[in-house]
Amino acid sequence: MTTLVVHESMFGNTRAIAEAIAADLPGHVEVVDVTDAPTPLPAHVDLLVVGGPTHAFSMSRAGTRRDAVGQGAAHEHEVRGIREWLGGLPRTPHVAVAAFDTRVTKVRRLPGSAARAAGKVIARRGLGRVVAVESFYVEDVSGPLLEGEVERARAWARSLVPAAHPR
Repeated sequence: MTTLVVHESMFGNTRAIAEAIAADLPGHVEVVDVTDAPTPLPAHVDLLVVGGPTHAFSMSRAGTRRDAVGQGAAHEHEVRGIREWLGGLPRTPHVAVAAFDTRVTKVRRLPGSAARAAGKVIARRGLGRVVAVESFYVEDVSGPLLEGEVERARAWARSLVPAAHPR
């Protein structure tokens, strides 16, 4: 199995989840920041895992990334998010796709999630077969991750393997 894990991370929390997911996936796994993500997807990718922070109940936009930079995120993260990257991908219906996000725990019960929004874009545009969507939680906008979230991400990764290869 060949997996590409693409993440958008403003403060490092989403990257930490992406790396935890990658650690528990079998086969060849590559983790890349969305600013370096390939377009189109390499033909040999079996599983795409895409993740980003939830901004304003969805995937980030240029304005919300600008706001994050104003709160201390690095400027290079302002350039492109998963919304724009997914928007530039050609159809890849053969790929299994899992989407995840990071979100602030105090809005845990509120509607909207970057992962669910990404899943809808993926399905609507024929970018793959969505096999899982999950949220991971941070204490505040800049983090840290809640205790146990890295372990939960690793367990979620293990659950993706059978979903990526249905019988």
